[in-house]
Amino acid sequence: MSLQAHLVIAPSFLLHGVALLCALCGGWLLLATRWREQRAATRLLATNVTTGAADAEQAATIRLNRLFYRVGFAGLALALAFSWGGRLL
Repeated sequence: MSLQAHLVIAPSFLLHGVALLCALCGGWLLLATRWREQRAATRLLATNVTTGAADAEQAATIRLNRLFYRVGFAGLALALAFSWGGRLL
C-alpha cells in the first residue's frame, strides 16, 4: 500500500527506474559488442586465412557490430531523456 502511495506521489521515481534499466541494457550491449570485436580480431589473427568467404563474413560482422553500437548508444540516450524527464516532474 505504501509503495502505491509513493508511486502516485512521486512518478519521477518510476521514470528514474526506467532510465536506469535503459542505461544498464545499453551499457551492457556496448560492452558485449566490444568483447565481440576483440574476440573476432583475435580469431582473425589466429587463423590468418584470407578468402572471399572470410571477407564477406568479416563485412557482415562489421555491419552487425555497427548496429549493436547504434542500439547501445540509443539506449543510453533514451536513459538520459528519461532521467531528464524525471527531473522535470
